[in-house]
Parts: sequence; C-alpha cells; structure tokens
Amino acid sequence: MTSTQTLTPPQVRRDRRDWTGWSFVGPFMIVFAIVFIAPVIYSIYLSFFRDQLVGGNSFVWFDNYAQALGDPKFWDALWRVTLFLVVQVPIMLVLALVAAMAIDSARLHFSGMFRISIFLPYAVPAVVAALMWGFIYGDRFGLVGNINDAFGVHIPDPLSNSWVLLSIGNIVTWEFVGYNMLIFYSALRVIPGELYEAAELDGAGAMRVIRSIKLPSIKGALVIATIFSIIGSFQLFNEPNILQSLAPNSISTYFTPNMYAYNLSFAGQQYNYSAAIAIIMGLATMIIAYVVQLSGSRKDS
Repeated sequence: MTSTQTLTPPQVRRDRRDWTGWSFVGPFMIVFAIVFIAPVIYSIYLSFFRDQLVGGNSFVWFDNYAQALGDPKFWDALWRVTLFLVVQVPIMLVLALVAAMAIDSARLHFSGMFRISIFLPYAVPAVVAALMWGFIYGDRFGLVGNINDAFGVHIPDPLSNSWVLLSIGNIVTWEFVGYNMLIFYSALRVIPGELYEAAELDGAGAMRVIRSIKLPSIKGALVIATIFSIIGSFQLFNEPNILQSLAPNSISTYFTPNMYAYNLSFAGQQYNYSAAIAIIMGLATMIIAYVVQLSGSRKDS
C-alpha cells in the first residue's frame, strides 16, 4: 500500500509591471492633457458662469447655452457655415478625387510635377493665402479691378455680400484640394495589383475599374477626408477673419460661429458666453462627424 502525495501547484511569481511603454507615451499624454483636455474642461467650467452687474461672476447653470440657442446671430453664423459645408466640401472632394485618379492612372505625363503643383497650395499658410486672394479679389486695387479697367468689363465684386461666401469657398478649395488628393492617392497606391489583373482578364474598361475596384477600395479614405472637411468647415475662421478688413460691409463679426465666439471673447469681454458657443459648436461637430463615420461603416459591413 503506497502513500499518496499531495501535489501543490507551483506558485506563479508576479513579474514587476514594465513601465517602459509609459515612458514613451507619458510625455505625449502630459502635453495632450495640458494643451487639449485642460482647456476644454476650463471652457466647460466657464460656460456655467456669467458676469453680472449685481453679484459679480455667478453660477448660472445652462443659461448661457439657452441664450446661445436663442441668439439669431449664432443661428445666422451656423446656417452660413452649414451652407458652406454642403456646397464647398463635395466640390473640393470631387476635384481631389479626380486629381488622384488621374495621377494613379499612369496615363498622365509629368505626373510628379502635377502632384506637387496641386499639393503646393496646402503648404501656404492660411493667413498668407487669404491675403493673397483678398488682393486678387479687389475690384479697385486687385486683379479683378485691373481686368475691369483693361477690358472695359464689369466683373462682379467677389467681396460683395452676394459673392463673399463663394470667394471664401474658392480659397479653401484651393488650399485643401492637394491635401485630400494626397489622402486619396495614398489609398489608391495600396490596392492589390491582383485586382487590376483580374479586371483586365475580364475585359473591364477604365470606368468599370474605377467603379468596381478603386472607389470601393478607398471608401475608408473618403470617409476620413469627409470627416476632416466637416470639422474644417465648422472651424472656418482664418479666411473670413483676414478678409474682414478688406470687406467690412460683407463680413460681419458673427460671419462664422468661431468668429462670433472670438469677437465675443476678445472684443466684448464675454468669456462665459463665448465658451458656451464654443462648446455647442464642438458638440455639433462631434455628432455630425460621428454620423458620417457610422454611415461609412454601415456601407462597409
């Protein structure tokens, strides 16, 4: 009769946590918290207060948000950037997509120079681009005025009330077509060559290849470019703010929500109300961008 021995499982020694990864990520997280998270939290904090003649700076809950939602100037600015988004973004993305397709087709001569020439405006600072186009648009001192004088014609003033939003859209399109073109071109370059070979064996034409291979393959890039363009449209500030000095009668202090918040804060000293408008615009941008991303994901599934 043999005695049985009780076997105890070996104790697993816990290794010390490795902090090497955090040593690389930590500096970025600290900077990110200081320059992004902290200002957002402080803006939310400011939006719940208001400077009053009696009582000073007092806590008012959501009164600033209610005031913004009932402010006709805010809705006028929001409607303007929404119209800008609906018209300008599709035109810009279509031009960028056509340019990317042309470069990727390998039928374009001097494609390298063509790619650089389209991308080059993105390297121009927005302030410089707005000033340059502003003087081109001038009907008394710029290219438009020179054409009118030289040929005896009357080109409508691009900085007038009727045309200023279209003129700003032209500047933004000129600036960002190259940026979006690069996104689309990069996505086109990673499409597997086997798909093109199969299409060639099936006798598919150029338009069929674009419709059945290229466009479905870069759908993710299209969604990303659309989200970036939506965010940029709601953040429209530099171009109208620079052109305001050239067209003060066409561009008001509340031309866009960002301009309205900026002028309320730095010219009107209404920091709390300005913070509420900024938070509303941030939430609206986030919701619309999420809806676009969700719709793109549903199409992929």
